[in-house]
Amino acid sequence: MRNGTRPRETAALTNDQVRDLLPHRWPMLLLDRVEKIDAGVSGVAIKNVTGTELWFQGHFPEEAVLPGVVVIEAMAQLSGVIFSLAGSSRISYLAGVRSMRFRRPIVPGDQIVLSAQRTAGGAGFCEFKVEAKVDGQVAAEGSLTIADPSSSLGRA
Repeated sequence: MRNGTRPRETAALTNDQVRDLLPHRWPMLLLDRVEKIDAGVSGVAIKNVTGTELWFQGHFPEEAVLPGVVVIEAMAQLSGVIFSLAGSSRISYLAGVRSMRFRRPIVPGDQIVLSAQRTAGGAGFCEFKVEAKVDGQVAAEGSLTIADPSSSLGRA
């Protein structure tokens, strides 16, 4: 991180600090800020949805809905921040998506509150229970596996 410190428990991360931890850049950096983080364990982040995001040009022009894969990617980025702060590499791969359910559409103007909780892990990978809420309602939930690219899970 820019100041050379890594947050431990219940710290918040600015957008600049998130960019220091993830390799993603616009338009694929989806986290606006991290509200709290317990390094290696859990976190909560915010993604503000705007009508100017490029995916709304084709999904759908008459009735904009945030694509589910974008929601999954935002949850994976939060999981990647948690994974990185646990001492893994800066770059991690989304290695698995399990039991993902979409409960309601997410549209421009919504603010997504993302959460990720580590449920399992081993050398080079972690599994996270993830959730995306809008206005207190669950919009998406499931499990993601994040892997360090140098681990066997991160290799194709």
